Amino acid sequence: MKILADENIPLVNEFFQSIGEVVTRPGRTMLNNDALSASALLVRSVTNVNQTLLQSSKVSFVGTCTIGVDHLDQNWLQSNHIEFSSAPGCNANSVVEYVYAALCHLDVNWLDKKFGIIGCGNVGGLLYKRLKLQGVDCYCYDPLRTPEGNSDLTTLEEVLSCDIISMHTPLTKTGDHPSFHLINLPELRQLKSGAVLLNCGRGPVINNADLLQFLHERDDVRVVLDVWEPEPDISLDLLDKVVLGSPHIAGYSYDGKLKGTEMIYQALCKHLKREPELSIKNLVPPLADNQLQPTANQTTWAQVKQLIAQVYSIAEDDQRLRALAQRARAGEENFGIGFDGLRKHYPTRREFHNYQVVGADDKTAEWLRVLGFGVASSAHE
Repeated sequence: MKILADENIPLVNEFFQSIGEVVTRPGRTMLNNDALSASALLVRSVTNVNQTLLQSSKVSFVGTCTIGVDHLDQNWLQSNHIEFSSAPGCNANSVVEYVYAALCHLDVNWLDKKFGIIGCGNVGGLLYKRLKLQGVDCYCYDPLRTPEGNSDLTTLEEVLSCDIISMHTPLTKTGDHPSFHLINLPELRQLKSGAVLLNCGRGPVINNADLLQFLHERDDVRVVLDVWEPEPDISLDLLDKVVLGSPHIAGYSYDGKLKGTEMIYQALCKHLKREPELSIKNLVPPLADNQLQPTANQTTWAQVKQLIAQVYSIAEDDQRLRALAQRARAGEENFGIGFDGLRKHYPTRREFHNYQVVGADDKTAEWLRVLGFGVASSAHE
């Protein structure tokens, strides 16, 4: 069988070549002609999987190595008896670590802040769980969830009054609670002075034109955007106004992407009624040189900031995107192509659990364990 795959899916050949012939293409420019002879299609979030792409093809299985499915025309796939599968939760930890890295870069210690979360599914739910372990005062808005699963559910207005608001909702345009343009100018104007707003879910959940207008009106709110409206041709004026911007890579840790590949490999095996033979553990060796040490005689917060920046420099993501914008304005590069290029050639980022911190005192060690780091020893031992 022939398997058509996005070229940015890591280890796609290693996982799937035992099942069939793997042919890779750029995800955003896949064509119907590419799919005609394929039996399975493997994508990430940039490929719109619909009748235009799959008409008259032999594809009977579609797997997206991402948590979102808004790029899949599910009704058309179902009506044409094409099985589809996603990888829910595969990059949740990666996105949560992005939020931590952003707040550390902005020097915002979340322990003593009111923390609002919009969307409490795989990503928002994991962030909520980690924050609660640290005793953070949390407020959550998710009309699709019940208090039995989250006792801190409240109104959108209450969440917008928080010191930090982190958005993790999928993009939906139908149903009782569509998320498209959930946040417009009236909602933005509810933000308190000094608030930090992060969007790591889907760009169109915030009306980007309204956000730009709001940031022209007020400079007392800091905004972090990993997702935009539209992508890849985002507003460069909006990029100028946000304090941190990145090209939709919050979930792009190497570990998260590998987990997505593995989950879709397992789903395709199930579709084909065969036992999976491969896993991340037997394809990826443990990270070498993974020991870290905090700087002595610093506060816990200073040590946490240092260690997170050492593992993941979110500032470099921001710098690369702004450098691209500068080249685009000078006519040296097409921004949309460059945006996708930053995603395609994104540096390998490993998650916190790959690292062991040695020499941390008890208070710092407690922080680090909740964040996901391994802690090898304490300073007094």
